[in-house]
Amino acid sequence: MKITFRDVREAASVLLGSAVYGASFAFLTYPNNIVSGGLTGISQILNLLTGLPVGVMVMVMNIPLFLVAWKRFGVRFLVYSLIGMAANSVFIDLFGSLHLTFTNDTLLAAVYGGLMNGVGGGFVYRVGATTGGTDIAARLVRRRYPHINFGTITLGLNTVVVIAFAVIFKRFDSAMYTIITMFVSSRVVNLILYGLSNSGVCYIITVKPHEISRAIGEQLSRGCTILPGQGAYSGEERDVVLCALRRSQIPALRRIVTELDESSFVIVTESHEVFGKNFMNISKTD
Repeated sequence: MKITFRDVREAASVLLGSAVYGASFAFLTYPNNIVSGGLTGISQILNLLTGLPVGVMVMVMNIPLFLVAWKRFGVRFLVYSLIGMAANSVFIDLFGSLHLTFTNDTLLAAVYGGLMNGVGGGFVYRVGATTGGTDIAARLVRRRYPHINFGTITLGLNTVVVIAFAVIFKRFDSAMYTIITMFVSSRVVNLILYGLSNSGVCYIITVKPHEISRAIGEQLSRGCTILPGQGAYSGEERDVVLCALRRSQIPALRRIVTELDESSFVIVTESHEVFGKNFMNISKTD
């Protein structure tokens, strides 16, 4: 199999993300008794009970999950995820051997640990890989429920591990800090995967649909769709212009509509994902 520059770049993204995650675990969350989610969290619980290395246990427990992933997601996903899982485990134990703690303030560790977790996970997930564990489970869930964000699914699955940690060790304060870490992490993951809400969907109810559509195409280089509409109260026929725009183009749209038809009714909604020309690649999947 020929190795391309894209392969090298994506492998580097997985390694970088794993390093950031490992640093967050070793230098922020673990020293402050903030439990991680997924298999890392389970391994952390077992480490506190038995003293076995966290990274080693993560690798062992991931074996059956990767067998499932290989059948469901193919060789490419398996290779990148194996890199992510192995690198994640190595960095956790490597950084842990340094016995370095960034802060002893648990709240700071929770917030910045979540930030680093999210950045690390985002770099891994955005190339279609995972670090194993609940990441694979979340990807399976998202195949069935694609409308749910990846970060939201992992947050829900990881909450189970947090509850187990709290019950076993009676550390409910640590569990509450962990929820903060997971919330911050899930937000950052979604930000990296889906970006800011920089796209908007506009519905323009107007008596001049063709003039407005033409102006949007000429001035903003965006296509429009004209839909037939009818007022529920008045029964009056009125067309609706539908178009997807960058958020930065909304002020220009308002100017166009104001100049052509001040009586128009405009609705602008946020859109996390818009696929097609000049937007996200429609063939790209998680």
